[in-house]
Amino acid sequence: MYTLQAPWQVCLASSFRTVLACSIVGCTTLYGPESVRRILTFPAFSYVTTILIVQDATLGDALRGCWHVLCASIQVILPSMLILRLIGPSGFTHGLAALVVALTSFLIALPGSTHLTAKRIAFGQTVIVYVGAVIQGAETGVITHPIHVASSTALGALASILAMLFPYPHLAYREVGKACRRYAENASHRFNLLVEAFCAKENMAAFNLITDARLFSKAGAKLLGSIKDKHEGMLWEKPWLSSDPGEKLQEMNMPIQGMELALTACSSFPIKMMDEELLGVVQIAKKQIALKLEQAMFSVPFDAATAPEMKGEHTYKSSWTRKAISTNHEDLSPFFFLYCMELHQDGPACIVNNDAEAKIQESNQSKKQGKSRMKQMLSFSCEKLLFAIKCSLTLGLAVLFGLIYNKENGYWSGLTIAISFVTGRQATFTVANARAQGTAMGSVYGILCCFMFKNLTDFRFILLLPWIIFTSFLRHSRMYGESGGIAAVIGALLILGRKNYGTPSEFAIARIAEAAIGLICFIAVEILLYPARSVTLAKTQLSRTLRELQDCFRIIGLYTNQKENSRELLRVKQKNLKCHARELQNFITEAELEPNFWFLPFHSGCYNKLLRSIYEVADLLHFSIHQIGFLSQTCQILGITWEEIQKQICNDLEHLMDKTDYLSKCLDEVFLVKSLAEIEKQLQKDNVSHDLELGKSPNGDLSTHLGSEENNILEIGKSFLQQTIRVSNTTKGNEVEEMLKSQMVLCLTGLGFCLNNLKRGATDIEKEITELLKWENPTIPVQLQSI
Repeated sequence: MYTLQAPWQVCLASSFRTVLACSIVGCTTLYGPESVRRILTFPAFSYVTTILIVQDATLGDALRGCWHVLCASIQVILPSMLILRLIGPSGFTHGLAALVVALTSFLIALPGSTHLTAKRIAFGQTVIVYVGAVIQGAETGVITHPIHVASSTALGALASILAMLFPYPHLAYREVGKACRRYAENASHRFNLLVEAFCAKENMAAFNLITDARLFSKAGAKLLGSIKDKHEGMLWEKPWLSSDPGEKLQEMNMPIQGMELALTACSSFPIKMMDEELLGVVQIAKKQIALKLEQAMFSVPFDAATAPEMKGEHTYKSSWTRKAISTNHEDLSPFFFLYCMELHQDGPACIVNNDAEAKIQESNQSKKQGKSRMKQMLSFSCEKLLFAIKCSLTLGLAVLFGLIYNKENGYWSGLTIAISFVTGRQATFTVANARAQGTAMGSVYGILCCFMFKNLTDFRFILLLPWIIFTSFLRHSRMYGESGGIAAVIGALLILGRKNYGTPSEFAIARIAEAAIGLICFIAVEILLYPARSVTLAKTQLSRTLRELQDCFRIIGLYTNQKENSRELLRVKQKNLKCHARELQNFITEAELEPNFWFLPFHSGCYNKLLRSIYEVADLLHFSIHQIGFLSQTCQILGITWEEIQKQICNDLEHLMDKTDYLSKCLDEVFLVKSLAEIEKQLQKDNVSHDLELGKSPNGDLSTHLGSEENNILEIGKSFLQQTIRVSNTTKGNEVEEMLKSQMVLCLTGLGFCLNNLKRGATDIEKEITELLKWENPTIPVQLQSI
């Protein structure tokens, strides 16, 4: 019943392909014909290319890797021939080689259209070409030397493709199909568990079922991530498949996620409104939605799963929507659960389908996207420029100091870091530590194997196979990660997979020293270009996310007032909010790995709570948009006054905007002055007498403030429940109008739940920010509103 593939199976499958690819490279460079071995003079880089391409790859990924190798070789090999001809191989000194490597790396890193893998391969080729010219001197072939580097790189790419073909083609298309079916099965299990929890007779049973559903939710998120990772490789196998299955599966997930939110908000079980009639209606809906999920499970994963036609069983809608007439605030959560079930069955509710308007909006959006892409192509952003400077400085310094320390092994200081660059920030010390440990582990393993097989040099390569399997598990571990795992496997490959490089122990020590030089240069440049700590960036990003959240509330207000272009703006703001939240998550992850030094420990628990609250608010916004659009259109059709509902929504949104506004301003003010102590002095100068916790009146306290917030939240629910009574009492019409009225009643209760929980989520964010500021300023009273 568990739908996620076991991690050890994934690691074993990946390691088998890696073993096969490295064996192809090893047999070719060690035992191939003399004419072939004469061209492949850099087998070390063949292994490096193989490792960069083949890890967790499919056939499509390997084909894409070959394209990256071709792009990198064109960028490096042809210009290097011209530079070697102009300067002359004998004219390359340590400083000149470092300068040429730095300038070439800058030009390689600057274009934003080049893939990161192509840039890494190009960086490695650049180091080998120009450092090789220093080492070989006048004997360096102006044409043959770059061609030998390109040939060694091509061997690694070819070995990767062959490894993906045996014993059968490892297709991304097939892997995505399996993952889509597992995801549909996972969604079916989650849905069944949540419906069982909704019908549960006691709190403990419901809690256990909800916990099980959350476990399936985590497994589903991993499956969805796997689908997104393999999507680009799938396009290399079948370019005509333009649709992204991950987006469609994400749409399938949203109603189930809403059902989980509704059950989490339920105060007790069994649900008070549950009776035999509603139980029967829920069971009918459960069968229909289960059939839809089953159809999605066995259909082609790249087509949208459509609900099967169920004749004679559509009467469940009017049955449960008639129950959405209540004055009990506790019934909002069950009503939202039922709303999500209907959303899962029929998709987002929308009455008016103006094709002309949709086409105009789509056309305008495509034009804007085209203009923005043109601007991105014509102008280099600060981030791209900073990345190019980082690569240039790091590789130039690494090559310079590496050649000064040991001319014969000067390759490894630059190569160690050339294959590990990432755009933007990363956990510098953690990555450097993992690479250093991995390099040492792999080198020591190679030395021990050479000592044990001292007289059987031809069989040393066999000992690489278990090491590749081990490092595959190491690469998926939290301790070493991808950087440490790659460094460990390459460290052993360079000793056991080659010949004629001298004494293994001397080479290993020299390479470890060169790797340390490269990593020191890497850390120094990272600190120079990115001096801000991840904790500081997380705070700044939190403020930006809150401002983006405030913009979403403002645009929803425009959408509620039926302003032009508000729907398109809302769609853009939603995407921006998710992007800001993901960036905040990256900073939090980086800050958790960052050493504290003399600073306070990072309060990861508080930041993770804030992140969960923001993601929950973003999900609730998604539902609120559909509900407001449906209600505004239905009111026009049924002749119901929209202004009263509109006024209530706008009042609630205005309160949310005010709260997020003063929270973001508070964080910005703290960042400007760097300390709450100066703010406290300023408050004392102005004779401001505020509450020590929240900046309220002198008579107020925290419990009073939270109590008033809770009362406001309850008022939201009551107002929308009263609206449902008003709508239900309208004049009866035909069957279609009655169905629309029933759906409108259910939608109103769902909107009440969403606005209710949006306000509660904003209050939670306020409390968590207060806790965060208290953590960093334990001796100073935190006064949010005064700040």
